[in-house]
Amino acid sequence: MLRFLAVVFGLLGAPVAPAAAQDSPRSECLAMSQAPPLATPVGLRRLAAKADEVSITYAGHSTYYIDTPGGLRIATDFSGAYTTGRLPDVVTMNRAHSTHYSLFPDPRIPHVLHGWGDDGKPAQIAERIGDVFVRNVTTDIRRYFSDDSSAEMIRDGNSIFIFEVAGLCIGHLGHLHHKLDETHFAAIGRLDIVMVPIDGTYTMSLDGISDITRRLRASVVLPMHRFATPLDEFMRRIGQQFEIEVRTERTLTISRDSLPGTPTVIILRGV
Repeated sequence: MLRFLAVVFGLLGAPVAPAAAQDSPRSECLAMSQAPPLATPVGLRRLAAKADEVSITYAGHSTYYIDTPGGLRIATDFSGAYTTGRLPDVVTMNRAHSTHYSLFPDPRIPHVLHGWGDDGKPAQIAERIGDVFVRNVTTDIRRYFSDDSSAEMIRDGNSIFIFEVAGLCIGHLGHLHHKLDETHFAAIGRLDIVMVPIDGTYTMSLDGISDITRRLRASVVLPMHRFATPLDEFMRRIGQQFEIEVRTERTLTISRDSLPGTPTVIILRGV
């Protein structure tokens, strides 16, 4: 009898995973960062259909609005103080202070994502919303609003949010207070566009954030959380391997195909 059952199970094969497990969202950016590089002939790239474009608008402080090809609107570090255009569909927040989050967002916003856990555990976000996959990587944050590097830290109190849309991997470092280790970089994966705080005091030193930016080596770097930081100083520290481009408009419209060939710091109007 046992032999008969073994034969039957052998014919049936391995058990099928539940539908929920099969349909769970996955990160394409992590998959691409871990896969070996593939060379695509130039001729095939030219024949490919034009990639969908994403619009990224600087609203103020550390808030960027991301408008997707599918019509979704996302606001980063949303406090309600920096608005532009229509109400966002998705807002992300970290646990820094009042200029980075709101406990009373407009109730018409359907998706409010906190970068901290409400139950004392790390926030774990991996959601498919419209044409965007949103996920987070937690970091620690100083308990008090201070530039004192020895201040007590709240474990997993901040999140780096990553938005995967139209073949692009877009990261927002949030109110980052410490250097990233190898586990952070592995969890972040590949980034095409990264938004970095350059205040040099309340988040990280310019040397620290410049080191992280060089390590991430995104095609596009969008500064934010600037205060009075001289832009020339950030440009000097970021290194000669990055191009610098100052724009007169607040919005960057970009696609996978139009990413610059050399890593470029793009400074939008208002930054």
